[in-house]
Amino acid sequence: MTGLHKFKLKKEDTVQVIAGKDKGKRGRILKINRGTDRILVEGVNIVKKAQKKRKQTDRGGIAEIEAPLHASNLMIICKKCGPTRIGYKIDSKDKKRICRKCGEVL
Repeated sequence: MTGLHKFKLKKEDTVQVIAGKDKGKRGRILKINRGTDRILVEGVNIVKKAQKKRKQTDRGGIAEIEAPLHASNLMIICKKCGPTRIGYKIDSKDKKRICRKCGEVL
């Protein structure tokens, strides 16, 4: 398994888009793909996708779904100071993610 990258971001983190067509939008991380460095964010990067009817009850046609964004276009949000970078603090056996601006635990 080569080419997998580590991320400081985790599932369920609240992030803000810092580049691209959805710049400024905020959402929760739904899925992280470490192989392609892409992250799926709730309510961000909505694209239209043509879908075929699979069953009698399904609705075919054009559906709007979230597409993944590159990890470099996202920043985690600190409750105090907004978009920030992530630092780490090691207390005895615990490694905690902290805000680089104010030092609060994320």
